[in-house]
Amino acid sequence: MRMKLKNENLLEVRNYRKEDFVHINKLNEDEKWNNLVENKESTKEAWNNSNIAYVAEINGQLVGYIRGLTDKSITLFICEVLISHNYRGLGIGAIMLNYVHSLYPTTRMEMLANSTSRSFYEQKGYRTFYGFRKTYKE
Repeated sequence: MRMKLKNENLLEVRNYRKEDFVHINKLNEDEKWNNLVENKESTKEAWNNSNIAYVAEINGQLVGYIRGLTDKSITLFICEVLISHNYRGLGIGAIMLNYVHSLYPTTRMEMLANSTSRSFYEQKGYRTFYGFRKTYKE
């Protein structure tokens, strides 16, 4: 999918390719998502096994990504959405969320957020929900 952004740049949202991972890892590093960076091989494996895996490019430069999982009917879970600091405020995150949801319009989209991204999601019409989390080792 291609579209013009507010700043007139052409955005391309396309399927993830294995060679994109080095750029994804750099975005994670810049964002200080240390768990994903420190567990690089597991993170790469997660990308290779996700059925929602898209990147955003401007002029051939990877500027963001979205990764998730879906059963294609009821649930669409977004694991991560990340846009480079230099490209925030242009609507790229919203475009990627809308694009992925449009592929599976019957699903409910769910995701986790942190305190800094909460207002972004609330402005886009998302509502909070209650959930639980546990790792196997806990």
